[in-house]
Amino acid sequence: MAFVTTRMIKTAEEIALIAEASAIVSDVLALLKDYMTPGVTSLRLDEIAEEFIHSRGAEPAFKGHIVHGLTYPNTLCVSVNDAVVHGLPNNRELRDGDLVSLDVGVKKNGYYGDSAVTYMIGQPSPLQQKLMEVTHEALWLGIEQAVAGNRVFDISKAVQQHVQANGFTVVRDLVGHGIGTTVHEEPAIPNFVPGPFQRHNYRNTPLQEGMVICIEPMVNAGTYKVETEEDEWTVVTADGKPSAHYEHTVVVRHGQAEVLTRHTRIEEAAQA
Repeated sequence: MAFVTTRMIKTAEEIALIAEASAIVSDVLALLKDYMTPGVTSLRLDEIAEEFIHSRGAEPAFKGHIVHGLTYPNTLCVSVNDAVVHGLPNNRELRDGDLVSLDVGVKKNGYYGDSAVTYMIGQPSPLQQKLMEVTHEALWLGIEQAVAGNRVFDISKAVQQHVQANGFTVVRDLVGHGIGTTVHEEPAIPNFVPGPFQRHNYRNTPLQEGMVICIEPMVNAGTYKVETEEDEWTVVTADGKPSAHYEHTVVVRHGQAEVLTRHTRIEEAAQA
């Protein structure tokens, strides 16, 4: 993923605009919760999301987004079971037992919000339940570290330690990011503490009041290694085991981070 270098610290006016886009993101994910039943297709979820975003005077952030010369064709990323991220919506009906991660971004008035949640179709297996719980807990442990005076790797360490203590792994090929007038800005927010030979890719950036970042643990039940399918978008686990993904858009503050994409219904679903 390419990251745009911009001014990392946002003004109060800019944060208010990011918050407006982020509120629509939260509402989209909460709305889609009611449709997560057997028989729905991911393409139908995509249509619902796009229609809702337009109804709020906003635009889908991902649709038309270009990465390495590839243009993303949809509003949602819908990643099922062993798909980690960037799953393309299609006409396959979701079935009882499917683990489904939804990722959505919104652009309004030139500013972006971004969030992801993992929902279950039907009842989860013990492994799926633990995977969702640990990933969601790791997200919030990372958010707790998103305070002025800390550094990016404080977030990374909190996420990685919790995930690995529970027998899971964090994806290393994909990371969180800053957000503002583009959807992927500096700084990169890895979910692991990079080793000495990786730190040329990830900087341990100091966290300052007014930075807006997206923290997004991508957690696998098996290996952390991933592969990209032939569609050139869908990233799947290398061993075929399930993956979960949660994300919030967060403002770095003194004392306690401000979560812009928090929604009661989403949090209740994650903790159920």
